[in-house]
Amino acid sequence: QVQLVESGGGSVQAGGSLTLSCAASGNIFSINIMGWYRQGPGKERELVAAISAHGSTHYADSVKGRFTMSRDNLRNPLFLQMNSLKPEDTAMYYCAACTGVEHMCVIQEAPWEYWGQGTQVTVSS
Repeated sequence: QVQLVESGGGSVQAGGSLTLSCAASGNIFSINIMGWYRQGPGKERELVAAISAHGSTHYADSVKGRFTMSRDNLRNPLFLQMNSLKPEDTAMYYCAACTGVEHMCVIQEAPWEYWGQGTQVTVSS
């Protein structure tokens, strides 16, 4: 089992920045991909960024060039630096982990088995 705990959400004006953190514990060596999902009001859940155990990163088109995912060591802790925030970035952000093959996790054909409780990001115009 893996436990994920997010922190760092909050409220910011458009154009501002926030950094989210995710701390993983438990059987973290089973994790192949870690990522950040978000779900805004009335929207479907979206995978916005992911990083593999080898360090390769993937970003949704909606956040490319604005969000950067990084980590301190192999898998823990995980950071999401969010710059140039827009009101449409308002959402609950969830840290998640996938133990499947990288490609299958990124295209979401493999299940993301572990989830944090979420942290709210609110961007005002």
